[in-house]
Amino acid sequence: MEVSGVQTYQDHLRTGTQRLRAAGIDEASHEVRLMMMAASGLSRTGLISAEADIVPEDIAGRFDEMLRRRQERQPLQHILGTTEFYGLEFACDARALIPRPDSETVVEAALRLVPEDAAMMIADLGTGTGCLLAALLANRPQLRGVGVEASPQAASLARENLSRLGLEDRASVFEGSWADWQDWHAAGLIISNPPYIASAEIAVLAPEVRTHDPMSALDGGADGLEAYREIIGRARQYLKPGAWLVFEIGHDQKEAVSGLMESAEFAEIGASKDLGGNDRAVWGRKADR
Repeated sequence: MEVSGVQTYQDHLRTGTQRLRAAGIDEASHEVRLMMMAASGLSRTGLISAEADIVPEDIAGRFDEMLRRRQERQPLQHILGTTEFYGLEFACDARALIPRPDSETVVEAALRLVPEDAAMMIADLGTGTGCLLAALLANRPQLRGVGVEASPQAASLARENLSRLGLEDRASVFEGSWADWQDWHAAGLIISNPPYIASAEIAVLAPEVRTHDPMSALDGGADGLEAYREIIGRARQYLKPGAWLVFEIGHDQKEAVSGLMESAEFAEIGASKDLGGNDRAVWGRKADR
């Protein structure tokens, strides 16, 4: 699209919304405003006040490039470079799964299991951006934590986020698989959002997800449960009695994951729903021997 230096902010917002709607993006108007705010440096109220002003060429060029990327169905969060999760801002790019609002349900479940003055060590298996770990540490100042991440790219992003949030003194990132991680016995709580999409379902995911999220963070094997089996099996063997295990799950996986935990002799198994009414978190406590 030809960028014009004589168009107002309102003109750009209108044509940008039309372009995104034509690309099949539902919240086109909202997304266009966020991109213009990022391109211009204006606040939400500042953009409203400036709608009748002419857009400088450099801002128009940045905005047009953002629109082009979004029309290609690149995720908005990658274009903006950050996303908010549980009241915290995280750097976000193709190195790791994009933090999603549904995952806040899993954080809330874990926080209910951790007393406010608890001084335990926690772990986040498959930490990605570090969002689950950071949200827990930010809300429980006595906790220490480790993010376990097999992808070197995702591990680097988690370290960046923990540092930018001022949590690096209480958190570290172990670069390797949860099979390689040797400190299961030290954790009072383990949280995880493992890959849980059945392999055959990946082809029908939104292009933003199937093309731009790391496949290793999505593919849960033939039935979507491979990672749960592995983590629960290792937790049964290595987790200390009384420690909690908290999972994010797919909307139809509550019974399967709860059943795996029950078979592994976990106690106090529970579940909670996200704001959309879908099952989203399952937890259990390692039984005392």
